[in-house]
Amino acid sequence: MALDTALADRWRAVRPPVAGVHVDSAACSRQSLAAIDAAARHARHEAEVGGYVAAEAAAPVLDAGRAAVRVLTGMADAEVVFTTGSNNALDILLGDWRGERTLACLPGEFGPNLLAMAQHDFEVRLLPVDGSGRADIDAAAVALERNPPSLVHFTMLGSHSGIVQPAHDMAAVCRASGVPLIVDAAQGFAHLDCAGIGADALYSSSRKWTAGPRGVGMLAAGTGVLSESAMLRLGHAETNIGLHVGLSVALGEHIGVGPTEMQAGLREVGAATRTVLDQVAGWSVIEDVAEPSAITTLRPPDGVDPMEVRARLIAEHSIVTTYLGLERAPREMTRPALRVSPHVDVTDADLETLAEALAAVTS
Repeated sequence: MALDTALADRWRAVRPPVAGVHVDSAACSRQSLAAIDAAARHARHEAEVGGYVAAEAAAPVLDAGRAAVRVLTGMADAEVVFTTGSNNALDILLGDWRGERTLACLPGEFGPNLLAMAQHDFEVRLLPVDGSGRADIDAAAVALERNPPSLVHFTMLGSHSGIVQPAHDMAAVCRASGVPLIVDAAQGFAHLDCAGIGADALYSSSRKWTAGPRGVGMLAAGTGVLSESAMLRLGHAETNIGLHVGLSVALGEHIGVGPTEMQAGLREVGAATRTVLDQVAGWSVIEDVAEPSAITTLRPPDGVDPMEVRARLIAEHSIVTTYLGLERAPREMTRPALRVSPHVDVTDADLETLAEALAAVTS
């Protein structure tokens, strides 16, 4: 299938030229020149007038970034907090939780999230899923009704798989059961439709599909979710305002392209990637071709180490992918894999280059 070259050209034109082939946006996308320059200009302004004065001057840009988060999540009245990333956001939410410490999540929950839950003394229960790892909504409704946890933590798109989870349906089930819902949108934000889910809180990182700087993220929390003391601490936390400025610019660029157009483009990218890569040198694609995400998970042939393959793709072909170890989803993964996650600027030629390189390093 032919990819949308107009969207690809538009995305590529506002970024530095890529050195090789970058198909690793689920780990870290390429920032735009505008986002890079905005963060750098703020750092210079801090040196000129002082950090606190510069922060006051940046307030309109940061307010615009928070407004963009509200638009993209459909949480018009949310308190939007800039964080250092998704792990930080989850730590804030779990540390501030004032109810019983029982939590339900998917078996494919991100490994570091499970560690955070354990560190905050949460009892973890697993939501029912089908054979692909996708949430079984009807069974989940029964489970929550019979034995409701104090909250549900729902990862709408995992780190280890491109299977899209039914976040909107899960939110409806949680509302019917009276169970608060936290959505991990680290992989879903600026990738999937996050508007109108109806979560009590939703968080994400900047560096993935939003294509903002590393070391920053965002948390949108409904009224009363965060305590007054938590908000006070967050208001006085040490923060890198320059990165927040860069993220705000990236959010504006995303809205400028159009969230619906971006989602459609990423779906096309995912379908094209899976079509090209399936069965190359014995590698098999886990997701269905029509899965509505841009993440492709490759299961290796017997005897092939995905970690070594990733390293050789970089060293020998300048192609960046992701190695998936079992620690990413320790309750679901049974063997390591390779993740391919292009953004909308990938070309058909890039995918063919990747397929040829994958065959070369596998053999």
